[in-house]
Amino acid sequence: MDTANRQGRAEGTSARERLLDAAYAEVVSGGWSDRRMVDIAAVARVSRQTLYNVFGSKEGLLQAVVVREVNALLDRVVRLLEEEGEDPPHAVSRATRLVLLSARDNPLLRAVVTGDHGLLPVLTTRAEPLLDVLGERITALLGERYPELAGFAAEAAADVALRLTVSYSLQPIDPDEAARRVETVVHGMLTVGR
Repeated sequence: MDTANRQGRAEGTSARERLLDAAYAEVVSGGWSDRRMVDIAAVARVSRQTLYNVFGSKEGLLQAVVVREVNALLDRVVRLLEEEGEDPPHAVSRATRLVLLSARDNPLLRAVVTGDHGLLPVLTTRAEPLLDVLGERITALLGERYPELAGFAAEAAADVALRLTVSYSLQPIDPDEAARRVETVVHGMLTVGR
């Protein structure tokens, strides 16, 4: 969602959404590391205390912005997987390609991966909250879409595919090549796991 749309819908949105929109705009503009919480609260028309009550910290706010954006991306992944046939490794490959292209093209994801040095830990050293949310969602999706997979196989495949995809987004290679590699790994895991 672009900044104009975010600002245009500010009226009638919750304080939480206005804070997420304000933080999104700061990340995309490249001003995140210099921005104070009081400034973000002012843009969102809430008190600084409300911001802290909702997100706890600047890092908590950043995590929430990234999770919201990645959840929107996962909605696209879900639609893609619903269109796929019955081959989980190939479906994961197509999803990997979609994610890598989005990491390159999405302003927020691109800013996290290539921009402000204060943002990268969201995907690296402090990525656990994000990986937990994504891993649970991908595991559930694989389990629903491919019920023949054992619970552990779906969870392991989701975890490895997710971590490989994050790794490839941080050190980009051709999205098609990365997707083939992830497909090979997931195929091997699911073959052994049966």
